[in-house]
Amino acid sequence: MSAKTKFGRLKGFSERTSDIILVTICVVILLIVAYPLYYVLIASVSNPYDVYAGKTFFFPSEFTLNGYKAVFADKNIFTGYLNSIKYTVIGTIFSVVMVYLTAYPLSIKDLPGRKFLSIFFIITMYFGGGLIPTYLVVKDTGLLNNIWALFLPGGVAVGNMIIVRNFFENSIPKELIEAAKIDGASNWLIFIKVVVPLSRSIMAVMVVFSMVAYWNDWFTAMIYVPGDETAPLPLVLRGILIKSSASASQSSTISGGYAELNKLTELIKFSSIIVAAAPMLIIYPFVQKYFEKGFMAGAVKG
Repeated sequence: MSAKTKFGRLKGFSERTSDIILVTICVVILLIVAYPLYYVLIASVSNPYDVYAGKTFFFPSEFTLNGYKAVFADKNIFTGYLNSIKYTVIGTIFSVVMVYLTAYPLSIKDLPGRKFLSIFFIITMYFGGGLIPTYLVVKDTGLLNNIWALFLPGGVAVGNMIIVRNFFENSIPKELIEAAKIDGASNWLIFIKVVVPLSRSIMAVMVVFSMVAYWNDWFTAMIYVPGDETAPLPLVLRGILIKSSASASQSSTISGGYAELNKLTELIKFSSIIVAAAPMLIIYPFVQKYFEKGFMAGAVKG
């Protein structure tokens, strides 16, 4: 039995029938995964009471853009967007560079102390000092109210570093590195001229991971760089939602006021999710092919 017959179609079915079954399964999975986001999208432009009553499934109910108007009416929203873009770009570059500089030496099997260093990094994945000790370290190092507090404490994502290290070990031809050494290339030159160009696929994976992490991070900014002028988008949206909820509770004594403001608060919840997720959803299709290739590369040695 050929590999194509064994793995390319379902056993006992013709090729066309198996293709139809597999496509149907993929479509069903896609709908299961994509529908929650679509539901949030239509809920952000629907009457919240119809949403919670279960009347909104596939199409908006009483179409309205009041939620988005309330979100974008806040003067800090565009500052939040710019801050998030700045933090994401700086953090992604810094994180990917640090992961590469850490992963490549650890992928060299004759590196002195390699096992000890690997264990040292892995320990940090399971044990940490906690919020208060970390805050004191950041404060004592002079990073408080400094944007570098968002990047330096977590500059090396150990999980990402392990993925990149395994990629270097399994997917970079050892013959190329040995040939470069014979030609007199230094370790730094080998890293720049050989390793980095051959690892663009895994780099795309690290870029996506880092971008999503920094884009969604609001707690770190709230702790270390408080203030409206430095707040990233998620923190700005959180503030808008808190103010809206407070206004709704304060208007409970006004006839009809609570109901309307409560509806607006619910709309803002859904709209905030879309506003925060939209940039990542727009960017992802452009790096998807690199993401899939890099994530699978080196998963099976050889």
